[in-house]
Amino acid sequence: MLQTFLIVWLGVAAAQASPGPNMFAVAGVALSTGRRDALMVVMGIATGSLLWSLFCALGMGALFTAVPALLTLLKFVGGFYLLYMGWKALRTAARGVDANIRATRPSASALAAWRRGLLVVMTNPKAVLMWLAITTFLYGAGLGGAQVLLFGPIVATSAILIYGFYAWLFSTRTATSGYARYWRWIEAVFGAAFGAFGLVLVGSGLRDLRP
Repeated sequence: MLQTFLIVWLGVAAAQASPGPNMFAVAGVALSTGRRDALMVVMGIATGSLLWSLFCALGMGALFTAVPALLTLLKFVGGFYLLYMGWKALRTAARGVDANIRATRPSASALAAWRRGLLVVMTNPKAVLMWLAITTFLYGAGLGGAQVLLFGPIVATSAILIYGFYAWLFSTRTATSGYARYWRWIEAVFGAAFGAFGLVLVGSGLRDLRP
């Protein structure tokens, strides 16, 4: 079992470290409102990982496989949520106000930051597909629902370490001073990135609806 967990974790860690909605959410919050809020986003992502492991252990993976329309629906939900986040960032950049600079912007509540991380990972089809792959591999290796559930804390811990590093990196003095100078451009980049991810998900959902 440990060897199987190690093999799967290597793939999970690579997926977590690669650019995506989770990483952009952590980086954006770290730059704009600081390390504490970014770490709460990380905890929200870790909580989502535990929930996905629970859902898959209870048969959610098999449900998505049996009813592909559910995954299509999630693509639309996640896509429009990312488009909304992108629109907010682009609107802030276009307005050209100083409200988004950390020195003058109030920190969000810990609950709001945690909720943002949870929403990003729970509406991210990349996470769903990753957990479907995890579930398939673990069951294919002869493990059961209890082992899938046990793998959840491993993924959550990995998320805390990897995204926690991003939270630290993007909240360093060098990063925040650069943000203070070029925040409009950085917000525009984040907005474009979220928008691109959102469009890809919505486009994938539309393709799923084709006969």
